[in-house]
Amino acid sequence: MAELTIGIVQYACGADVDANLQKTMQGIRTTASKGARLVVLQELHRSLYFCQQENTDEFDLAETIPGPTTDQLGALAKELGVVIVASLFERRAAGLYHNTAVVLESDGSIAGIYRKMHIPDDPGYYEKFYFTPGDLGFKPIQTSVGKLGVLVCWDQWFPEGARLMAMAGADMLIYPTAIGWHPDDEAAEQQRQRDAWITIQRSHAVANGLPVISVNRIGHEADPGEGPGALFWGSSFVAGPQGEILWQADTQTETFAVAQIDLDRSEAVRRIWPYLRDRRIDHYSDLTKLYRD
Repeated sequence: MAELTIGIVQYACGADVDANLQKTMQGIRTTASKGARLVVLQELHRSLYFCQQENTDEFDLAETIPGPTTDQLGALAKELGVVIVASLFERRAAGLYHNTAVVLESDGSIAGIYRKMHIPDDPGYYEKFYFTPGDLGFKPIQTSVGKLGVLVCWDQWFPEGARLMAMAGADMLIYPTAIGWHPDDEAAEQQRQRDAWITIQRSHAVANGLPVISVNRIGHEADPGEGPGALFWGSSFVAGPQGEILWQADTQTETFAVAQIDLDRSEAVRRIWPYLRDRRIDHYSDLTKLYRD
C-alpha cells in the first residue's frame, strides 16, 4: 500500500500579510509533526482575498517567483522534509501578473509552478482585473511524493483541466481554493452552491480515477467597497479515486489536519473503471470549439 499523508492548512486570513505567512508556516509545522509528507495551502494565503474590488494598489501584493515567500517556504520545506503546494500572486513583469501555484520540493527547491488557466470575473471575484490567464498548460509537477496535478480554484469547475492532468500522468489532483458565499443569499442557495462545489470535484476524482485534495479558506472578509463581503465556506476535503470522502473540514474552524491517501488504489480503480481506455477521441473534435451552433 503506497499510503501518503497529506497536510491540509485551512484558516481565516487577515490584513497583516506577515501574520498570515506565520500562520501558514505554523500550519505546515503542525501537519508535518503529524506525519504529513505533502502539505497543501489555500489559495492566495498571504493576504485577504483582494479581488472583491478593482484597485491598482493591490498589485503591490504581488511578488516574483523565486521571491521572498518561496525563499521562506523553501527553507521550511527543507527543514521539515516535506513537499509544499503554495498559492501566490505572481509578479512576472510590470503589468503582467498571475495567480500561481508553486510546488516546493522537500529539499527546498522549486519543483515547478502552475499558472491558473481559468480566470473568473464575477461580483466579488474580479480576478480578470488582476490575473493574466496561465500559459503553461495542464502539466503535472514531478516531486518526491508523486506527480502533482495542481490547479487553482475556478479551474475546479472545468472537467477538461482535470482530464488533461490525468492524461499527462498526474497521481493526484490538487486545488488550492478561495470560495465563499454571498452573505445575502438565503441558506438554501448557499447550501446548493457548497454542495455543487464538492460534487464537481468529487466527479473529477471519479472520472479520472485519482485522489482529489481541495483546500479552502474560512472567515468573513469585508468588501472594501460597499458590498457585503465574502463568507468563505472552508469545507476543505480529500477524496479518493471513486469520489469517496476520506476527510473533510467544517465551514468555520481553523484546521491544521492530516489525511491519508492510498496511491495504489488509483491503479485498482482504473482496472475496473477503464475510462481512459474507452474514450472516443475520434469523435471529440468539437470540444475545441467554444460552442456548437
